[in-house]
Amino acid sequence: MQDHKLIKIILLLLVIVFFFVGLWGIGTYKKAYVPNVKLIKKEKAIHIPTGSTYEDVLKIFEKEKVLVNIQTFDWAAKRKNYPRHVHPGRYVLKNRMSNNQLINMLRSGLQKPVYVTFNNIRFLEQLALSISKQIEADSASIMALFRNDSFLKEHGFNYYTVKAMFIPDSYEFWWNTDALGFFTRMKKEYEKFWSEERLNKASTIGLSPAEVSTMASIIEEETRKNDEKSRIAGVYINRLEKGIRLQADPTIKYAMGNFNVSRILKHQLEVESPFNTYKYAGLPPGPIRIPSIVSIDAVLDYEKHDYLYFCARADFSGYHEFAKSLEQHNRNARLYQRALSRRRIYR
Repeated sequence: MQDHKLIKIILLLLVIVFFFVGLWGIGTYKKAYVPNVKLIKKEKAIHIPTGSTYEDVLKIFEKEKVLVNIQTFDWAAKRKNYPRHVHPGRYVLKNRMSNNQLINMLRSGLQKPVYVTFNNIRFLEQLALSISKQIEADSASIMALFRNDSFLKEHGFNYYTVKAMFIPDSYEFWWNTDALGFFTRMKKEYEKFWSEERLNKASTIGLSPAEVSTMASIIEEETRKNDEKSRIAGVYINRLEKGIRLQADPTIKYAMGNFNVSRILKHQLEVESPFNTYKYAGLPPGPIRIPSIVSIDAVLDYEKHDYLYFCARADFSGYHEFAKSLEQHNRNARLYQRALSRRRIYR
């Protein structure tokens, strides 16, 4: 009889133990595997800066308001030893992720890359600002490299020519890339872009890659019409070969730091700058913008002709009139100046 009572007591205790173990198991499962990421959209990127601690990560989640229960995340993160394995980067959270899925991603450093693009860049400060909005490197650290003469010289550039190193495209980067990492990657892309074929074409023209980019940058400011870029390139090459100054209006705008000017006035042609191609012969010391691949290739495949001048058409179509003689060019220029005056464009 006593044995039966003992067995009942033991069974009751086992039931109680299993009950609480079950409750604990259910609680643990909920903390680890029940969805804890709640987003308005399907996905959301969060950024964990370099040098972040686990406490910093918690603050980021609190600020972003992406977790249903941050306490269960904290509980699971500590049990999976995430506080000792915090990796910087850009992580894409998906709606209804569990703590276990989220922590596995963060702990393993499984970040998603960003696609860095840059276009319509005229000044290095613009480039630094644009890049700093896309990766972790700030604009100050990027500009510090651009202003480091010895560093640029080691890579074959200077402050004027370094814009030629950047070829507009879309590049895959880890978000936590620093300024040096960005520069190094762009140098590799530059070397890849300047294939043997392109280098041979540049050599045939008698220009270095940086000089090709410099001419391409002027052409890109002259026209948006891709189908006439090679013709304009031919004009500039003809002028260089004959020792005639380029007299390119965009270089005046660059020298003044003002590209909003619609009409270049006579006194503006006297602005003192090595970029003033009305005062100084040859190409300016570097690109006046980061040119597109189309413009670079237009220089390398320039149109061979006898034109020495060109002027915007008076119909404001965006195309240009080309001339072999100064007399013909002056006639074209007068027509365009009159068209500007009719539209009351005086500056």
